[in-house]
Amino acid sequence: MHNLGQTRSSHKGNHLLLTADTFVRTTLPGMKACSAIVHIGPAMGAKFTEYTAEFEAGGELGSTAAQRFIFVIEGGVKVEVNGKASELGARGYAYLPQGLSHRVAGTKMSRVAVIEKAYQALDSVKAPSFIVSSEDAVASHPLDDDPSLQVKCLLPDEMKFDFAVNTMVYQPGAALSMVELHVMEHGLIMLEGGGIYRLGDSWYAVTAGDFIWMGPWCPQWFGAIGKVAAKYLIYKDFHRHPWAGPLP
Repeated sequence: MHNLGQTRSSHKGNHLLLTADTFVRTTLPGMKACSAIVHIGPAMGAKFTEYTAEFEAGGELGSTAAQRFIFVIEGGVKVEVNGKASELGARGYAYLPQGLSHRVAGTKMSRVAVIEKAYQALDSVKAPSFIVSSEDAVASHPLDDDPSLQVKCLLPDEMKFDFAVNTMVYQPGAALSMVELHVMEHGLIMLEGGGIYRLGDSWYAVTAGDFIWMGPWCPQWFGAIGKVAAKYLIYKDFHRHPWAGPLP
């Protein structure tokens, strides 16, 4: 049945909601047997790019001039660095520093969240190294002492990293304790469950598979609804001065 032009997707000045019915697939340079659903990038004003890569078995990502973070949503991939291969299953992830030669290939049909960002170096801090791990190996902690809202920090909270990637799990009925406004921007993929997201002055029903971009100082709030926990993967820029030019 034709949807007569209806969609939950929404594009506003300070935020973006993309739902699966509006996804458009493309092949990025270097991809083989792989396609990308580009969710956000500099064309929208973001300082990072995020997309979902859909691999056929044996498919490959292309190279990137930026640092790269990958998180396996479904299936499995092999990450090759310096002649050594690491296999990642669902919930596995890898951080690949800018300039590191690497290869990412699907070991089966897979969906992988990919985040790429030009690295902002600090003179006094050594750049981060290659990381391969799994969300299952990361301890969770409650947000604002609320045990019904658990966070896992997938990257170390260290100054050498200029962004953070976390998973957040809300039990049914759990919600953020405040409406947040801050300088960091977010990219968010709903992995499980659903709820209500406030973005700016708009309120949206969201569910697994949706993508959200929140620009700097976009009012934001989330509450989980339904009978199962809600879970998302969220990016934010971090550990850098908001001044865009050189510091004195």
